[in-house]
Amino acid sequence: MGIFSKLVIAAATATLVSGIAARAADGWIIKNSSFSVEETADKLVAAIEKAGAKVFARVDHAAGAQSIDAELDDMTLVMFGNPNIGTPILKAEPRTGLELPNRVLIWDENGQTRIGYLDPAQLRKRYSVKGADEAFDTMAGALSKLTDAATQ
Repeated sequence: MGIFSKLVIAAATATLVSGIAARAADGWIIKNSSFSVEETADKLVAAIEKAGAKVFARVDHAAGAQSIDAELDDMTLVMFGNPNIGTPILKAEPRTGLELPNRVLIWDENGQTRIGYLDPAQLRKRYSVKGADEAFDTMAGALSKLTDAATQ
């Protein structure tokens, strides 16, 4: 096997492995950010608002810990949604309302900022949702694009 073939195989393997690493076994999709937790959260909120969705809450878990004189690495939860996407899912299975609007967690893990969310396919599976296919596809695409925007 020539060097070019070996390089192509190595590149394909690295791409496959990095794609798998981003999708955790528990249904989370996790990405790295080269920005701080706060900067990543700011970028995510800006991307959400630019896309026309609504930010419902931004929860600073580390600040909560400080309020009881405890330490916690930087960690922020952003809750947001778009009724055009969420409503069909809620109509198909009302129990999904426990996990909607969408939630994205941004945290510091040993000096590396991470951003993650539950894969909409996992949400669908957890509640055995029948229907709302287009909404789930749109949600998956939106979460991917918004979290990409937050990390760039």
